[in-house]
Amino acid sequence: MQRIKHPNDIKRPLRAVYCAICGLKSVFKDEIAFKQEVFLTIAVIPLALFFGVTAVEKAILVGSWFLVLLVEIINSSLEAVVDRVSLEYHPLSKKCKDIGAAAVLLSIVNAIIVWIIILS
Repeated sequence: MQRIKHPNDIKRPLRAVYCAICGLKSVFKDEIAFKQEVFLTIAVIPLALFFGVTAVEKAILVGSWFLVLLVEIINSSLEAVVDRVSLEYHPLSKKCKDIGAAAVLLSIVNAIIVWIIILS
């Protein structure tokens, strides 16, 4: 199958934004963990703006939860590719999914540590 080449014109950034929005819709619709993390992020943003003393603290508090969303999106894309290849059990498929889950876990631990450090 041959890929369609798109010219480098003014429409290219618009297509990129459209694809990104489609990706966000897809991950929000299909991934329960992402949906939960979005709601958690929405809940902590007002807290970050209230408890953060400086603009930098506020940005770090909010950014730590946006990092969780980013890592969850990457994990979801890895899982989709693994499932696309095969739904059958394979040790490498499990390893890939486990590593993605570990990345999400570490991003959550990072966010918690950031909040503890800044708020203490």
